[in-house]
Formats: sequence, structure tokens, C-alpha cells
Amino acid sequence: MTTVTTASRRQGRGGRERILAAAAELFAAQGINATGMEQIAERAPVSKRTLYAHFRTKDELALAHLKDLASTGRTLEGALVREDVSARERILALFDPPPAGTDPVRGCPFIDAAVEFPDPQNAVHSYARERKLLMVRLVADLVTEMGCRRPTALAEQLVTLADGAAGRAMVLGEADYGRHARAAAEILLEKALPATD
Repeated sequence: MTTVTTASRRQGRGGRERILAAAAELFAAQGINATGMEQIAERAPVSKRTLYAHFRTKDELALAHLKDLASTGRTLEGALVREDVSARERILALFDPPPAGTDPVRGCPFIDAAVEFPDPQNAVHSYARERKLLMVRLVADLVTEMGCRRPTALAEQLVTLADGAAGRAMVLGEADYGRHARAAAEILLEKALPATD
């Protein structure tokens, strides 16, 4: 095992960003609870003092990590807010495989976090719930824009497919597993559109 001495650590600005980048990498590979704060400090690289100056607890770091993912659009919800494609294409993008080279295959980081922080009153779990509710609202807005019937029920069905596909992709290690859910989503969307004469 290699040790990182203080002299070899990067000095200066950017410590918070390096910590978040290291946390994202380690949380994706190992999970939040299995990743130690010392391990994150070594990966960043920052001193433990710097790490704790930015994030007093792992809960605080986990919450910042999820907020960072959400703000940069690196989640399923990121596809829904694009403005360069149609509403239908944004919804179907929920089922696209992750970019090539993304390894290991991971499910939704918000669901993963909620599982690791099961107390509904915990700030991490609460934020994960907020993001999943936002996802339904975004999809409901898109299907409303498309003129679909029963947009709220349809949105719930579509996000359930997306979350289920993400979970199965992770469990099976199959990055393109979403293709199965995409086929079902296309049928749901087609059936929900008003009939044209």
C-alpha cells in the first residue's frame, strides 16, 4: 500500500473540486458507505484537515456529491432538460446506455444513495427523493407538451421503466439494458397520444 506524504499533495486552490471528483469515482466504484474519508483524501489528493474543512461528515460529502451530479447533468434527469432535441427524444434518452468507457455500470446514483441512507429523514435520502420527484415532474411536462393523455400517470410509468432499467443494467453489468425499457416506453408514448383521423 502506498502512502501519500503531505509534501506530495497538490497545494493551492481546487481542493473542494478534487474531493468531489475523488468521491464521485470512489462512490461509483465502491458505494458510499464502503468508501472511507481517508481514502477520499488520498485520492483527491488533499490532507484530511482540508477534507474535513470542506465536508465535516461523510453525509455532508455524499449530499454535496449528489448535488454536484445533479448540477452538471450527469444523471438521468440531465437528458430531460436538454433543449436541442424534441420532448419525445428527451424521454427516450432516459434509456440510452452510458457513454462508452463508463465502468463499472451503475444504476441511478440517487436510488443508490437512498438505499445506503435508508432513514427518510436523512438529508441524503431526502435529497434523493426530491430528485426522483423532480424527474416525474420533468417527464410529465414533456408528455403534456407532446399532447399525451393522462400525463401524470404516464410520467410515473416512464420513470419507473427508466429506474428499473438502470437498476437491472447495474445488477447484470449490461450497459445497454435500457433498450428493453425503451421499447416499452415507445409503446406507452404511442398509446398515450391522441388518435388522429
